[in-house]
Amino acid sequence: HFGLVSQVILPKGHTNTICAMESSKPWALISEVGRNGLIKGSIDIVEQHFQIVCLKDFLQNPQLHGPKIQAMFQWYALPAAEPSLLHLLPSLKVIANGGVGIDHLDVPYLNSLGVKVANTPGVVSDATADIALGLLLASARNIVESHQIAFDPKTTCLPGQLMGVEVTGSTMGIIGMGNIGYKIAQRGKGFDMKILYHNRRRRSVEDEQAVGARYCECLDDLLKESDFVVLAFNLTPETTGLISHRELSLMRPTATLVNISRGLAVDQDALVEALQSGTIRTAALDVTEPEPLPRDHPLLSLLNVLITTHIGTNTYTTTRKILQMMVDNALAAVAGQAIPNEVKAE
Repeated sequence: HFGLVSQVILPKGHTNTICAMESSKPWALISEVGRNGLIKGSIDIVEQHFQIVCLKDFLQNPQLHGPKIQAMFQWYALPAAEPSLLHLLPSLKVIANGGVGIDHLDVPYLNSLGVKVANTPGVVSDATADIALGLLLASARNIVESHQIAFDPKTTCLPGQLMGVEVTGSTMGIIGMGNIGYKIAQRGKGFDMKILYHNRRRRSVEDEQAVGARYCECLDDLLKESDFVVLAFNLTPETTGLISHRELSLMRPTATLVNISRGLAVDQDALVEALQSGTIRTAALDVTEPEPLPRDHPLLSLLNVLITTHIGTNTYTTTRKILQMMVDNALAAVAGQAIPNEVKAE
């Protein structure tokens, strides 16, 4: 358990110096350390610049620290920026979100309270693109099923008919060609995949040529032609439920849906139906709605779906990069300077 302030033991005579240093640091609210909170091995990045208080400790006596807290560090959308909490933070200047997606934040409302919002674009791209390809490969080649057979105590001989689908030379359609989508395309090129993409804005000719990508202005064309459809877009009102019955019906019966976006990007009832009926071959998901799924959810009973636990950015290298960017954003906001990665209301 981490207390309100880190304790540092120094030689006699240094007490006043360290107290002055601690008192000069701005205060920040976090959810917790460990579990679904900030990673224990990376909390030092925050503590170098902020005095932190965990939500549980804060709520025991909100009047003690509420007026002092100027920053909130959100990890997995926690602490939740609910009005009941925000009203206890009259000095809050910024919510520094870990990750790109800020669909859980009402930016206009927060701005109306004088609270800025910042995210961490770019830094998550490599790790998230890696997990997209990992899911694609694992699903295509039955890696998880094969692992289970290898470990099963009842296995006495290896199945010769556990057939997968070819990745090399196949067609990958990427919906959302921002930083993450482009990184996925780069990795797909390494497998000699044909790359299609659909995006609000077409990328430059140079970008397309670098990864051998072809722009599909019509989403339907991408869905019809792709062996693997990868969702890599931000969740907005327009993209919520973007993949539903009609879109799934356009996909090939041999196709795989890979989602590293948000669970709400897909109509999960439609997905269950498509997987059960053979409309598509399989799905590989790093995100669901909710997370985790209820234990009796029909997706969990299907053999042709692979689900991971929203681990797209979960590497120590990326985590530390995210936290450093969060700290940089928060320090700028506290100092009244331009925030490097401020998200402004549209």
